[in-house]
Amino acid sequence: MTWQVYHVILRLRAPLHIGYSKVGNVQRTRPYVTGRALWGALTMRLARDAAQGSGPASDSHQYDAIGQQVHRNLAFTYFYPALQLDNAYQVVWPWDNETLFRRRFLSSYQSTALTYPQHAAAEGMLHEVEYIAPYTLDAGQPVYLKGYIFAKAECTLAWQSALKRLHIGGERGYGWGATELVQISPCKDDQLFGGVAQFQQSNNSFTISLPKDGRLLAHTKANNAAIIGNLEPLVGREWRSDGYAGQRIAFSGVCFSPGSVVTAEQHFTVKEFGVWEA
Repeated sequence: MTWQVYHVILRLRAPLHIGYSKVGNVQRTRPYVTGRALWGALTMRLARDAAQGSGPASDSHQYDAIGQQVHRNLAFTYFYPALQLDNAYQVVWPWDNETLFRRRFLSSYQSTALTYPQHAAAEGMLHEVEYIAPYTLDAGQPVYLKGYIFAKAECTLAWQSALKRLHIGGERGYGWGATELVQISPCKDDQLFGGVAQFQQSNNSFTISLPKDGRLLAHTKANNAAIIGNLEPLVGREWRSDGYAGQRIAFSGVCFSPGSVVTAEQHFTVKEFGVWEA
């Protein structure tokens, strides 16, 4: 069983919100696309494509089945904002200069419900949603998302077609999260993100390695890992066929955040939702 690695470039066509935390009335966004968000977007698109011609894609069991197929046949890195430079796409890492990154890529949208006939803001209904902008806020450059997808050689999922019509993250009911597939190509070497990390394959599995002082590129389980950085519990809400949307809390463990530094050369396996484990 072998894995093929694909280099993927998506262009943002609408604001992108990847849920992070809430501060006051502000829903903050992560400055990257997590593996869970990408898994959910692929599962949704594949399920809806499979249901074409047979009515609405409303069978929750179908979503669950396809989601499990994605887990078994695909793995992925997190996707990061990138800008086009000549014919290349250069990632802008959010931890290199956080202040500059926020000024260039992050904005927010405010809204509220009104009370009538006063036409005043309803108490407690003002909210603000932060997002990654589809164009940089300083120079108006198009914003892209760069990452890698690993597919088993025998994978039959039409995931490459699904990437052409992908909506990622939150607020999709307002048209947010729309992307356009710009490029998908098999990797010709073992370098990821221009040599920031390396891909290594053996037998039925693969690993990603970082050199000493390298930065984590995904949430990494805090088990026996020589890492310095921020810890956070990785929690999300899931839809299950035996309940309602968002009622199940999924806990992936306590993890080091992307951008944390490894103090020695480390090798990682990629688990479900793109989470790394040393």
